[in-house]
Amino acid sequence: MVKRVVKKNGDELFPLGLGTMRLPTKNNSIDRELAQEYILHAIDSGINYIDTAYTYHGGESESFLGEILSLKDEKGVKYRDRIKLSTKLPSWMLRSSEDMGAFLNEQLRKLQTDCIDYYYIHSIDLTTLLRLKDLGIYEFLEKARAEGKIKNIGFSYHGAPNEFNMAIDDFNWDMVLIQYNYLDVNAQAGIRGIKYAYEKDIAVFIMEPLKGGILAGELPKELDDLFKGTDSSRSSVDWALSWVFNQKEITCVLSGMGSLSQIKENMAIATRVEVGSLSNEELEMIKKAQGIFNSMIEISCTGCGYCLPCPKGVNIPDCFKIYNDKYLFNKKAFGPISNALVNYYVVVGGITNKQSSAGLCNHCGRCRSLCPQSIDIPNELDSVKSEFERFMFNYQIKFINNIAMPSINKISKFFDFFKHF
Repeated sequence: MVKRVVKKNGDELFPLGLGTMRLPTKNNSIDRELAQEYILHAIDSGINYIDTAYTYHGGESESFLGEILSLKDEKGVKYRDRIKLSTKLPSWMLRSSEDMGAFLNEQLRKLQTDCIDYYYIHSIDLTTLLRLKDLGIYEFLEKARAEGKIKNIGFSYHGAPNEFNMAIDDFNWDMVLIQYNYLDVNAQAGIRGIKYAYEKDIAVFIMEPLKGGILAGELPKELDDLFKGTDSSRSSVDWALSWVFNQKEITCVLSGMGSLSQIKENMAIATRVEVGSLSNEELEMIKKAQGIFNSMIEISCTGCGYCLPCPKGVNIPDCFKIYNDKYLFNKKAFGPISNALVNYYVVVGGITNKQSSAGLCNHCGRCRSLCPQSIDIPNELDSVKSEFERFMFNYQIKFINNIAMPSINKISKFFDFFKHF
């Protein structure tokens, strides 16, 4: 396998890393059996960089990963010794230098390790970084490195493009974690920031290469026709990941793979695509795809979930996904049989579980400050509500739950009774 080198320390990393923000779940918790199977499979297949964070899966991710990495392979080698491990210090939860040490020590304990290979300040912009600088973040990180608790120091960026270079220049960073895909070429740090970091020998790690799954799976017909017309054998995931792997500035791409099939597909792409391997024709085709997608998408949400939990119980990512799907795939909200409307009622309307629809929002604004994409979430939720919650929406939900569904169940049981004769 062709590996990429971290210039400042010589680490050789497989270009695909495993992100653990979207582990498979069961009953609102990590599906431990399934997640263990696919994490170990990823390592055995050649992935040697795994990323987590203090807040992933409600704080469960680090502890779970620590348990998995303490296991031994067939040769008696701990899985922890076969990979580079990264996690993140939650910037928004820091109020003093003492907090920094407390979080790091807790993370070391949860991860069952003496040292974290790649340690990020999580989700910063320039204002956040300067606030933490006043609290002594740089001194803390250097001290932690001197004590052997961490090896490499970086940050994940969610700020404005014009401030990224200033953040880079403020400290001797080893790496940076940036959202980047063929739709987010100029968002946040963007390609200019990536090139700037690369020129300074700072390793560039990529998150959201599939934009929270938007660039995977079903695509709008116009895009699907464009890709298939170029090469019908390649999937939308293949095109999206290949575009990122193709670039020399990228050290490692983190993909939140949630199944063995996804790991196998992504591994095959990462193994095949080398720097500069895409043709000019293929790159021009992806430029056309960028234009098509950007003209169709309504809300630039990646589904990261940083905005959750909502105090009013709104499932913000799912509300936005259903809304985007309506426009991306021309699913009219009020057709005779509308997938978009049905999805909204079933997923967030309260038919199959507790109601979490956009109409519950009271504009408290908590989510707005937490969103890495700087989306005006309350106002966008108003748009979702206007689109889907018409014609006495809450009364419809009550009718379906209290009258329609019980009646359907009774009719179903009636016919099931006669099946025995």
